[in-house]
Amino acid sequence: MPKSCLLFSLFSCVVLAASVKAQKAPVDYVNPLIGSDAHGHVFVGASRPFGAVQIGPDNISKGWDWCSGYHYSDSVLVGFSHTHLSGTGIGDLGDILFSPYTGKIKTEPGTQDNITSGYGSHYNHAGEEVRPGYYRVQLEDYRIRVELTATNRVGFHKYSFPAKEEGHITIDLQHGLNWDKPIQTFIKKLDDHTLVGYRFSKGWAPDQRLWFAIKTNKPIKDLQLFDSSANVGGTELTSAKAKAVISLGNTGGDFLYKVGLSPVSYEGALNNIAQEIPGWDFEKVKDDARNDWNKSLSTIDYASPDASKKTVFYTALFHSMIQPSLFNDFDKTYRGTDKKVYEKAPFNNYTVFSLWDTYRALHPLMTIIQPQRESDFVNSILAIYQQQGFLPMWPLMGGETYCMIGYPAIPVVADAILKGFTGFDVNLAYEAMKTTANQDTLGINYVKNLTYIPADKEPESVAKAMEYAISDYSIAKVAEKLGKTDDYQYYLKRSKLYQLYFDKSVGFVRGKMSDGSWRPGFDPFEAKHRDNDYTEGNAWQYTWLVPQDANGLIRLFGSDEAFANKLDGLFNAKGSMGAEASPDISGLIGMYAQGNEPNHHTPYLYAYAGQQWKTAEKVRQIGREFFTDKPDGLCGNDDCGQMSAWYVISSLGFYPVNTADGNFVFGSPSMPKATVKVGNKKFTVIAENNNEKNIYIQSATLNGKPYTKSYISYKEIMAGGTLKFVMGATPNKQFGFNKQDRP
Repeated sequence: MPKSCLLFSLFSCVVLAASVKAQKAPVDYVNPLIGSDAHGHVFVGASRPFGAVQIGPDNISKGWDWCSGYHYSDSVLVGFSHTHLSGTGIGDLGDILFSPYTGKIKTEPGTQDNITSGYGSHYNHAGEEVRPGYYRVQLEDYRIRVELTATNRVGFHKYSFPAKEEGHITIDLQHGLNWDKPIQTFIKKLDDHTLVGYRFSKGWAPDQRLWFAIKTNKPIKDLQLFDSSANVGGTELTSAKAKAVISLGNTGGDFLYKVGLSPVSYEGALNNIAQEIPGWDFEKVKDDARNDWNKSLSTIDYASPDASKKTVFYTALFHSMIQPSLFNDFDKTYRGTDKKVYEKAPFNNYTVFSLWDTYRALHPLMTIIQPQRESDFVNSILAIYQQQGFLPMWPLMGGETYCMIGYPAIPVVADAILKGFTGFDVNLAYEAMKTTANQDTLGINYVKNLTYIPADKEPESVAKAMEYAISDYSIAKVAEKLGKTDDYQYYLKRSKLYQLYFDKSVGFVRGKMSDGSWRPGFDPFEAKHRDNDYTEGNAWQYTWLVPQDANGLIRLFGSDEAFANKLDGLFNAKGSMGAEASPDISGLIGMYAQGNEPNHHTPYLYAYAGQQWKTAEKVRQIGREFFTDKPDGLCGNDDCGQMSAWYVISSLGFYPVNTADGNFVFGSPSMPKATVKVGNKKFTVIAENNNEKNIYIQSATLNGKPYTKSYISYKEIMAGGTLKFVMGATPNKQFGFNKQDRP
């Protein structure tokens, strides 16, 4: 080979190698710190997709924005616990805190102003590294490097201590986050490498029970047990505030700890460790966690030339797969809501279902990108029904929080049935939906009789009634599918009861009193946190909560034009919500609140009135203004991934307005191309000429054939193929205008 050819060949190899090296995997775009500032409340730490363990740093709680245990604005931490919520508006968990330090033995965390009076430490973000499945931080006051990773049920710690300083680790079972308080705790030394115990607590959910096992890579030579701060001696302790201190001497070096969790027993926790991390290769577990996340994130190939958009997208996708969380042992044994043990269940049991939020977009998204988990989700929900007699509202760690309103498990279960999922008992599911929808609590007794809920008899009456109507439509559609004609007609009537709250004289839904009169003193702007006719909202925001019958809502306004004009008014309205408005009402455009879930479908309602182009405008504006690649890049609580799921699915160009009809309404895709793995097929969305100005759909084709509808069905998506949009800078007002093309 001539010398020039050899040089060219070598140069080509170098360029190719550099190109391959420069290519990022989806996991490399994720920034878990997005949403850790402002009001995002996201979990920061190490976990696996939908895993039982969320191991990460805990600050000292300073209020609402510390619901996940961590806030970006902070500079001190007290240690690293193994369970966290992500994006919720209420704080709980923080089980089994580990805190490494040097110097004298300490059993208290310290204070914000004097953190080293306890075992806590200062830290800064320059000393942090956060990526999916891995967390690292430098404890400034003790010069200790902390590294964390996880499997599904085991947290893995690696602590690098400085030499010639006395090292300790306090294991604090008293510690809990926010509302969480211990009831009874237990710790016992089994042998020189093993500690076991449990932590029973109450908080947002009552009677939470968690067992643990701890394995060490070096012998435990010096273990002291404390009841709160009192040294009690011995090798086991039962107390409300049990703590253990492992003293390491002054040898320095690396110390490894595997912490298995179980909802059943410490024997189960030990087996979880044996099955999931049999060895001590921290780097391998960390790499496996990265690969696990990358596999889940790779279900969507988001092909955008904008690196910032890819970061926002893949971080949102990451946040959508932290919870629900596994709540069983490796052998699938779990403890139910009734506190009984169910051995080797035929499904994986999950907990942490933020259903009032997640039924809207997260669960429909999972039916596309995580269909293999769908039956497990439904089986977990149905198991709770069998154990407590009604479908869960907001289940947490084997307990019911009764949080938020409606019966929001019903749309999730119905969605699975209507989309043809199997692997669960459809008859049991139907029974569970009907039983739950026919209780005599929370105003349901009025709904059963096809009448309105009186505002002077039941708080949040309008919001509750509208949520019931959404779920009742889901029951109606399942009844129709199962051939239960009478049930179909009855629940269809119930799904239209929202109409009883619509006051045509003012153009809003509002509370109605027992005597049939409207509640006096109506102000469509006024919002009181869970203390008026709405839930975390006002009349401007709740009037649109009719995803199951958008066309019926249009008829109440009188015409497409009147409906669209009123919807324009929502995005332009200016007024005070009052001093008692919920902090959840955030991410405002006029009175539209992206930061609160009942509004998430609202921008897509324009398509029902033949003005799909306005949906495109609003969706692009929301994505641009309220989702960024900065720590404050979420405009409100992520709510176990619902806020993030909105962004993920909206970025693809559509959204599931009515989860019971299986249709996804077009908005405006945010990328030139995205490919979604749907089973063993692929569904590709192409947006030709797409950029920041060309936000409007000019035309569409599906598998090369002209497509004039302003929506696409789940069945069409899962069949695979290519949906192609041609985008432009000015609206094509005819796209989706004809009645037959509207959702």
